[in-house]
Amino acid sequence: MIVAPSRTTENLQSWKERTREQLTLLNLHYAGVALLVLVNLYLLMQLAFAWQTATGQNAGAMAQQRSAMQAAETAAKPLQGLDGKLKLAAEDADTFYARRLPYADSQVVAELGALAKKQGVKLTRVQYAAAPVLQGSAGALTELRMDASLNGDYRPLVMFLNGLERDKLFFLIGGVTLTGQQSGAVGLRLRLTTYLRPAVGKEVTEKAALDNASDASNGGAPR
Repeated sequence: MIVAPSRTTENLQSWKERTREQLTLLNLHYAGVALLVLVNLYLLMQLAFAWQTATGQNAGAMAQQRSAMQAAETAAKPLQGLDGKLKLAAEDADTFYARRLPYADSQVVAELGALAKKQGVKLTRVQYAAAPVLQGSAGALTELRMDASLNGDYRPLVMFLNGLERDKLFFLIGGVTLTGQQSGAVGLRLRLTTYLRPAVGKEVTEKAALDNASDASNGGAPR
């Protein structure tokens, strides 16, 4: 005799099947969520790594830029105020020209004679040679070379040379040679150089007067 399953048994089996299906779907859902979580974690890790790399590169780039800027500032320091420095240098040069460089060869002759007389030494011979320097420019000069013979005691001669170096006129000592010594007197050969600048303003008239006076009293100076 076959007994038909009761409705309660059928309902129970149906409920079990639905539960099994739901659990299967839930597991799949959980698995999907877990997979998404893992993917998100991976993406976050990649993003963090990329951010750290970019931050490090930016820091290195910023350091390089700061270093380059500091180098540029250091290189530019000597150029700061260059216009003012050039102007000051030009003014100093003009002052040196006006105060230290003679405008007439007779000034040089007179100054050498005055120094020799002051120190008690004798200028026995002076030869002059002139050559133009920087022709055609604002700083045009005439180089005046002198080859002089001196006699005197040792100390006065030393004082004479010291006076030349400290003189109001610019003298450049090119060489000193001992030519002899007798009875305490010393003979020297002295090579000097100075530079004549062009006369300006009333100096033109004064130069002509000085040159005329020099021609009358002491020949041999160059024109």
